[in-house]
Amino acid sequence: MRYPIGFTMAQARHRARMEQAGHTRYPTVLMLEPLYTCNLACIGCSVERHTGKLADRMPLETVFKAVDDCGAPIVNICGGEPTLYPELKELIEGLIARDKYIILCTNALKLDTKVYGVIPPSERLFLMVHLDGLRETHDYVCNRKGVFDKAVEMIRKGKELGYYVYLNTTVYKETRVEEVEALCQMVDELRADGILISPGYEYESVTADVFLTREQIHEKFRQIRAFSHRYRINATPLFLEFAAGLRELPCSPWSTVNYTPKGWKAPCYLIEGEGYFDNWEDFWNHTNWEYWESRIDPRCQNCKMHSGFEHSAVTAAMKTLKGTIQLAVWSLRK
Repeated sequence: MRYPIGFTMAQARHRARMEQAGHTRYPTVLMLEPLYTCNLACIGCSVERHTGKLADRMPLETVFKAVDDCGAPIVNICGGEPTLYPELKELIEGLIARDKYIILCTNALKLDTKVYGVIPPSERLFLMVHLDGLRETHDYVCNRKGVFDKAVEMIRKGKELGYYVYLNTTVYKETRVEEVEALCQMVDELRADGILISPGYEYESVTADVFLTREQIHEKFRQIRAFSHRYRINATPLFLEFAAGLRELPCSPWSTVNYTPKGWKAPCYLIEGEGYFDNWEDFWNHTNWEYWESRIDPRCQNCKMHSGFEHSAVTAAMKTLKGTIQLAVWSLRK
């Protein structure tokens, strides 16, 4: 299967429970940022996400309350660099005890000392290693030499040790489509479990000219879509159609909510400047979801990030028999 059966069924059960309860909006993924500390300063990252002090990280009790309040079955631990979080082992143990599936987004530089041999492999733990191109491109994006080689080494070692390991590629202006296909081929060569490909979001605090216009996104993703059937790309067919400009989708900002050292971030993981909420109820009830779904805000015009639209793609697919069959075939393909 594209993902382990337990992961897929957890999402399906959650969706069924929410819809049976009459909810049209509900979170499926919690983007959890327990810290804003990072060991890289990538050129496509917002400044706040790599300049935080370790002393300002969230305590475990705060993290677990956010997880419980949100109720999403999947917790995506990001940051910052989550392997720098001193309580990472206890955090993952607590999430597994709560029956959550965990995606650990990492640059891989500390996997050998902070995860391997410290946190055992689990069917509920997925390592998501960022590779935003081949060696020259990835090291350029990370603003440091040697990051690509270290990440590849850690992917290989992770698979040898029995972890689920995925690649995560953000497509920037400098990214050549040939490199993206080469990374897809590396998934097979490294015996990794898949690759997630998404266009970069244009953070306001980033001054480097690295982001794609809507037309450039469409051009690159039409090429990516053309070879996607040959590889283990972990984006649904309808999302790839959307990224290629072949269909429109509303945003589902509420499907992937974001909890940070500053609180619940409105309206989503990506948009800056809309404020933070101290508690879940205020965040959920006082965010204008209808406005953000519409994508009329100028900051939404060039956004086609996976986190905002994959839920919409799945929902659209399930409205027709053809789409449901297509989604099932995609899910079952190895």
